[in-house]
Amino acid sequence: MDIRKIKKLIELLEESGIAEIEIKEGEEAVRISRMPVASAHPHAMPQYVQIPAPSAAVAPIAAALPAVESAAPKPKTNEHVITAPMVGTFYASPSPAAKAFVEIGDEIKIGQVLCIIEAMKMMNQIEADKAGKISSIMARNGDPVEFGQPLFVIE
Repeated sequence: MDIRKIKKLIELLEESGIAEIEIKEGEEAVRISRMPVASAHPHAMPQYVQIPAPSAAVAPIAAALPAVESAAPKPKTNEHVITAPMVGTFYASPSPAAKAFVEIGDEIKIGQVLCIIEAMKMMNQIEADKAGKISSIMARNGDPVEFGQPLFVIE
């Protein structure tokens, strides 16, 4: 392949903003890439590193951090727990400036919107499946929630 053609390809690559180009002419081939050689193979097998189990020095730090599950009171027989039906971000109100859907002490009906969980850029309204009085809200606005995580306790 002629060096003038290669130089022209390099100029085109720089002008266009393309990251990589490969040209084949018969049995000759040239690949021009702006990426470093190490990342030129995006389909390379990932390298896995085994992380050792947390040491005893880490345990006091983890114990000092508040956990939603440990802070959540155990439901009594007359209480009903509403859990997160999906993984996402918990929002207590329809917009940052708006009033919360429900607060502790509010009487709610079946089908009433309690919160929104954002999952994959979709806003999912979470509705009450039981009527009663909100006795506890276990997630804060903007908190990430997991599937099955307790959100509300209804008496």
